[in-house]
Amino acid sequence: MRPGDAEVLPVILINLLPHREEKRKRRKSAFFAGLGLSALVGVGLLMAGYALYQHLSAEQRSRNQYLNDQIAKLDDQIKDIANLKSELESLKSRQRAVEDLQSDRNTPVQLLNELARHTPEGVYLTAIRQSEKVVTISGIAQTQERVSEFIRNTSRSSEWLERPDLVEIKATNLSTSSRDQKRLNEFSMRVSIKEPVREAAPGIPNKPAAAPKS
Repeated sequence: MRPGDAEVLPVILINLLPHREEKRKRRKSAFFAGLGLSALVGVGLLMAGYALYQHLSAEQRSRNQYLNDQIAKLDDQIKDIANLKSELESLKSRQRAVEDLQSDRNTPVQLLNELARHTPEGVYLTAIRQSEKVVTISGIAQTQERVSEFIRNTSRSSEWLERPDLVEIKATNLSTSSRDQKRLNEFSMRVSIKEPVREAAPGIPNKPAAAPKS
């Protein structure tokens, strides 16, 4: 080498291809590892979600079954209540039938007692006719005031009779002997028989019933 010439250094060549290839492989492996991990996480989440869904579905089916059982029990209870109501109505019907028979048997006696109690002095009853709950009374009174008093008595003071209605009143001459005649008032009236409310048997509501015996 001559003086003044530049020094030429040797060139070292480095092959980077294996290093780059190795780095590329590591990146590829990391990518697939991340992809696999993501897949595993996704599958785990799906399985957890499915298990939660099955659990909630089982609980809902259990609640539905419980509600169906309770509804069936209520239906049975409703049927029992309906049967009890039917039996109660049948019992009340038989009781009313017995009461009506008892009332019908006692009505004539009670009616006569009531009329005797409320007929004022000077009024004489000549005929009594009953049709259902309406009684037609015919009689003779000394004065019209006596008839008015009789009507007031049956309207205000009687427990068996109500709504008296004067049908007719007219003056008439009644022979008291072969020669004497007395001027009186012949009348006709209608009155209804009422049924005072009495205390019902325990467990059965109050209802109109026949009046108690005298």
